[in-house]
Amino acid sequence: MSRKPWGRALISVVSLVTAAGPYRADWNETHVKNPAWPPHAKFHNGQTMSLGLALGATSLWQLWRRPTREGLDAGATVASLYWLTQISALAYPGSKAVDPPGTAKFPQAVVAFPALAVTALGYVLERRRLARG
Repeated sequence: MSRKPWGRALISVVSLVTAAGPYRADWNETHVKNPAWPPHAKFHNGQTMSLGLALGATSLWQLWRRPTREGLDAGATVASLYWLTQISALAYPGSKAVDPPGTAKFPQAVVAFPALAVTALGYVLERRRLARG
């Protein structure tokens, strides 16, 4: 029986990417510093970046404050929310994953789908570890 919390560690990696990734991706001339973006678009971009930080930190807190099933459930759910909402954003009228002249359909998929898969794997591993006591 493995006593090491590999599942929580995997979800923690996703949580750290969720917290820091939006800043890495958006704090540049294509987003926050884009002079063509209206102030309200920048507001929503800032809101999304702050949400990623808050979700990542909350997930880590839930996962590590007490190694319980409840903490795992909450931590994994919170770790998934940013990525699920990013995918769902494509369903809104007129929404696209990139601005012109970009032509990519959904470049964020290279992070979003693996993040969800790693979270699911971490969840399964940690559930098994917790069940073994």
